[in-house]
Amino acid sequence: MTSAGHRPAPAPDDGAVDTGAGALRRLAPPARRFLAHRKDVLARLALWSLAESGQAFLVGYAVARCVDDGFLAGDPRRGLLWLAVALVAVLSGAPVVRGVFAQLSGLTEPLRDALVRRAVDRSMARAAPGGPGGTDRAAVSRLTNQVEIARDSFAGLVLTLRSFVFTAVGALLGLLSLHPALLVVVLPPLAAGLALFLATLRPMAAAQRRALAADEALGDHAARSRAALRDLAACGTGPGAERLGADLVADAAAQARTLAGWAAVRTAALGVAGHLPVLALLVAVPWLRGRGVSAGALLGAFTYLVQSLLPALHTLMTALGAAGARLLVVLDRILGPEPGAASPPQACAASTAEGGGRGRSRGTGVRTPADGGHPVPRAAVPALELRSVTLSYGVRAEPVLDALDLRVAPGEHLAVVGPSGIGKSTLTRLVAGTLAPSRGEVRVAGDVVTGRPATELAALRVLVPQEAYVFSGTVGDNLAYLNPDVRRAELEAAVRAFGLDPLVERLSGPDGAVRPAELSPGERQLIALVRAYLSPAPLLLLDEATCHLDPASEARAEEVLAGRPGTLLVVAHRLSSAIRADRILVLDGERAECGTHGELLTRSPLYRDLTGHWHA
Repeated sequence: MTSAGHRPAPAPDDGAVDTGAGALRRLAPPARRFLAHRKDVLARLALWSLAESGQAFLVGYAVARCVDDGFLAGDPRRGLLWLAVALVAVLSGAPVVRGVFAQLSGLTEPLRDALVRRAVDRSMARAAPGGPGGTDRAAVSRLTNQVEIARDSFAGLVLTLRSFVFTAVGALLGLLSLHPALLVVVLPPLAAGLALFLATLRPMAAAQRRALAADEALGDHAARSRAALRDLAACGTGPGAERLGADLVADAAAQARTLAGWAAVRTAALGVAGHLPVLALLVAVPWLRGRGVSAGALLGAFTYLVQSLLPALHTLMTALGAAGARLLVVLDRILGPEPGAASPPQACAASTAEGGGRGRSRGTGVRTPADGGHPVPRAAVPALELRSVTLSYGVRAEPVLDALDLRVAPGEHLAVVGPSGIGKSTLTRLVAGTLAPSRGEVRVAGDVVTGRPATELAALRVLVPQEAYVFSGTVGDNLAYLNPDVRRAELEAAVRAFGLDPLVERLSGPDGAVRPAELSPGERQLIALVRAYLSPAPLLLLDEATCHLDPASEARAEEVLAGRPGTLLVVAHRLSSAIRADRILVLDGERAECGTHGELLTRSPLYRDLTGHWHA
């Protein structure tokens, strides 16, 4: 992404794991099997919970009886006796809680052990012969942090759900025993608040993800614009960056308002369930009295609400909104499909320059060079080849690249385009060998790049990132860093070809000192491009490495680099950069497309959209 010219990263799809519906479907079968093997523990837990139901029932019932049968009936001794019963019911909560916790370990510890075994099995399967291969960097997190989160969240949910169910049963039975009319007043607002709260869980999770994505896009744009202020002013692209920033601010504000709206709905649900029953009971006192509800029954009903039912409901809502979401995400990551599970393909047809095709074609990569040279023979080893490459940043994360096939012929100039965050930089890192694919194989000049030593990779390719690296030293040292044996005449010719003469003269020639902090981002990029041009590596990867250059300087640099012996892959920053390429690879997150500019205008809606965006 650059400071001016790319759209904000798209928000995640609402169907992701943390919305809960998909995770619940996947986790339901193993959850049933896990609980079915622990029926004895569940039975003992239920017995202790029945004691909690009895405690909840006795508290309100004893208060009602102490008023109606004791104090109002002129029998204070009976009233005090019923108060003593209520006190005993309250004090009995301590041994009940102790018994519940003793049984809870029979569920949580086996869960923890099962998750640890699953995490270890997954990591071993990944490393075993025939497995997906690669380093499972998430294994340590799953074995420590994620397993503990799952255990603690599961324990909290069991305690909360059990307490709510049995406390609600005891309290509702108590209300029914005092007078059925009490349920008519209390149940509707309780049910309405709980239903409203449950309805907010999924859309609020989706709103949280969209707000986070918008905030990250805005922060990224601000950081890059700050670093490129001089180039924005020099190239006259400041207004474009300002408009993009305004759009990102508006998007972030809109997502924050949406999130705040759902938070308000959740707060309203808590208010309806937590306060409306008490208010409804107060308002309905005359109606209830007219139907024979005694003063003691009313006081007992208030006791049930304030002492038992409403606290349990509030705790349930809090737990479902926090611990429940964490538990679903973590369990889905640990218990989800194996790393080698099949997924829908994202393919790029490696077509010829004359007629790229759609689909998962594993084309020969035959190409007619733009300069009218001879086609590359079918038997020639591709300069770059991707074989069903899939990359996901996490076990259950959506693939950034999914089953991508690509062949690039020696000497070809390929541009890569697509929205910000779609996987363009990921592709260059995979080709450069600095990132290992989750599945598939990446080859450069016929050699697999994954796992190769840095010295061997340096002989195969050069990667120039957007933020160019320039070190303190002489100009010549910076330019010849990748080819120390380059002759002085070749170095000076490269400087002239890229139009770097004024900068080199300003720095007192090739032997002048370079202070990176005193160079603009565009000047640092030109130095890095000359360095890459002088490298003997046959494959050159530019990851928006010209984004800080003005259009004329960018065109000049890419023309020089395209004339360099070898293959050129460019993550395009401007439409003109894509048009200069022999072929263009469009990444859209679902299906990749390869072809010339004219071909893609015909068959790729995303490319047409990007073209309109660039022109605008």
